[in-house]
Amino acid sequence: MPQAKVLDPTTSPVAFFGFELRRHRHEAGLSQEKLARRIGFALGTVSMAETGRRPPTEDFVRRCDQALGADGALIRIKEMMDNVAARLPAWFRPWAEIEQAAESLRTWQPLIMPGLLQTAEYARVLFSDEPRAPADGVERNVTARLERQLILEREDPPMLWVVLDEGVLSRRVGGASVMVGQLDHLLHMGRRSSVTVQIVPSGTGSTVGFLGGFFIAQAKGIANSVYVESAGHGQISDRPDDVADIMTKYEAIKAEALPQRASLELIEEMRERWIAS
Repeated sequence: MPQAKVLDPTTSPVAFFGFELRRHRHEAGLSQEKLARRIGFALGTVSMAETGRRPPTEDFVRRCDQALGADGALIRIKEMMDNVAARLPAWFRPWAEIEQAAESLRTWQPLIMPGLLQTAEYARVLFSDEPRAPADGVERNVTARLERQLILEREDPPMLWVVLDEGVLSRRVGGASVMVGQLDHLLHMGRRSSVTVQIVPSGTGSTVGFLGGFFIAQAKGIANSVYVESAGHGQISDRPDDVADIMTKYEAIKAEALPQRASLELIEEMRERWIAS
């Protein structure tokens, strides 16, 4: 049997919990299967918690802490995780948990960069432009957005497929320096083996997807879910009909997109235009 990968506990609170759960389990001399039986949870739940693929519930944490004799250590980590989650809007937290468990994520964005690929400077401009945005609230939102992105830094990150309208590259968010930095980051991420970025050229004439952006999350053993963006907050659904409808839209949009290599070349071209502006 291949040796299980060891999480880097510094990448996120969820990874820290998984690392500590595994450490306490080993010290207790229990296998994942024995721990699962002892706490009354499925083996897969223990496995996903240890690999950082699913944030643990309070009940799961308390049972593990008691079963492993952790003397409250796992409960304190859970409290830290909850404090981090509190930086996110309440309506968005369920989707953030789905992202954590996802093995693959697909997104279409017609207006702005997806949150998972935004730089701090780009995100800060977006949050600052909100009406009556307090300075401390802006920084909390920026921090929360960057923490969301830590799933892409895991040893086993989800596969991320991003389809953007060309207008996202040319739409000014902040100054030219912000756009150059954002496109630099997009190019860097787009060259990773776990990330694919494709651009829909402005001249395609396709109107599919003009009503708004969306995300699709997929993972083994978990119902596929979609997140559809709307003004103020988004809508989350795992209803098969809703997922199938968004998947069909995604495939139709992707069919109009440039291949990966041509897309990166277009991003580089737009980056040069921002430098010259």
